[in-house]
Amino acid sequence: MISALKSADILEPTDVQAEAIPKLLSGKDAVIRAKTGTGKTLAFLIPIIQIVKGSGNRHTPILLALAPTRELALQISSVASKLIDRRRIVTVYGGSSINMQVDSLRRGADIVIGTPGRIIDLIERKALKIDAINHLVIDEADVMMDMGFIDDVNYIIERTPSDKQTVILSATMPREIIDISKRHMRVPEIISVGDPEEVTVKSIKHLYSIANGTKKFYMLLAYIEKYKPEKAIIFLQTKREADILHSFLLENKYDASLMHGGLTQARRGSALSRFRQGGRFLIATNVASRGLDISDISDVINFDVPDSPSVYVHRVGRSARMGKNGRAFSIVTREQTGIIRDIEFEARVNVEKIFLETGPYEHIPIDLHKHSRQSFDRRGGYDRGGDRGNRRSGYDNNRRGGWDRGGQRRRSGTGFGHRRER
Repeated sequence: MISALKSADILEPTDVQAEAIPKLLSGKDAVIRAKTGTGKTLAFLIPIIQIVKGSGNRHTPILLALAPTRELALQISSVASKLIDRRRIVTVYGGSSINMQVDSLRRGADIVIGTPGRIIDLIERKALKIDAINHLVIDEADVMMDMGFIDDVNYIIERTPSDKQTVILSATMPREIIDISKRHMRVPEIISVGDPEEVTVKSIKHLYSIANGTKKFYMLLAYIEKYKPEKAIIFLQTKREADILHSFLLENKYDASLMHGGLTQARRGSALSRFRQGGRFLIATNVASRGLDISDISDVINFDVPDSPSVYVHRVGRSARMGKNGRAFSIVTREQTGIIRDIEFEARVNVEKIFLETGPYEHIPIDLHKHSRQSFDRRGGYDRGGDRGNRRSGYDNNRRGGWDRGGQRRRSGTGFGHRRER
């Protein structure tokens, strides 16, 4: 293990790793709370893989790790492969061939990493047996709850052995996580790194400006030209808006990659690779708001300000990773200014209003019809025929409640709006 860590240039533990590794090596259950970018993935992978390496059992999985999105599942798999033979890892998620994943499981693996919906599909097909696992990890648990996976997580936990080691990792501690720890864990160690009241990193400078409709495009250009972000993620609410903004930036000679749930996994992977390897802007919907291991992001830009302060925290956590400084800039419509007050109150941060001159850019044309027949309305979003007025369009029904946009089955009966991996 030490040799593998040295080969990966991992020489010193972060605070959360120093706290968690000895306790997990002892086999204790644990709930680990630490903010984004502190090294939580290695905090559970190092000790558990150390145990897995000595097992030699490849007929049934020893470790099952749950992640809310395919990107996070792939990231965990990539990190794990630096510590253990990649052939001993199977990663499963919606939007990819389930038959290929079944074949991989049949060949045997010690570690299975996946999204809840696909894990359940494989269990129901009897392609994945989890009744003899030794370790269960629930990563980014707060995001899992936000996305409506509470029923799926409980379904999976109830089919695992009662004497397994369970580890929950989260940036925040919502009630659902506390309930899971009480119901399914054996006197867990509570590992909390950083100030529990510090909902988001304090090293981020929080800024906002007001713009409606197409003025948002010009406000974005004004911000880029004034603050000159070196590497930024730009978040939007819908796929159509992301497509339009992507084309707009490319047409104006900005280096931009696109990532949302309407793209194939190959295109999303290619976009992330380009962004990691020197790209300047990544345009994304919320699918990228958590779980991406990109250490050098200078700015997070909310082209569409999120409705919830917790989503804001998840997004801006992409900046200022590992304690570095960063900026978060939000463009809000006049009707949305109250959201800024909510963010300030709940996240305990000051969001500064800045004035940007958009005049020099307002001659630039914006093709709102290039990717959709819908147009922006005066409130700054699509009309009721677009994604905002019909967010559930594009779902194919099946007897269990439909398929999500990433190919995952949606289980009926959750209390979270049936949101799933996208």
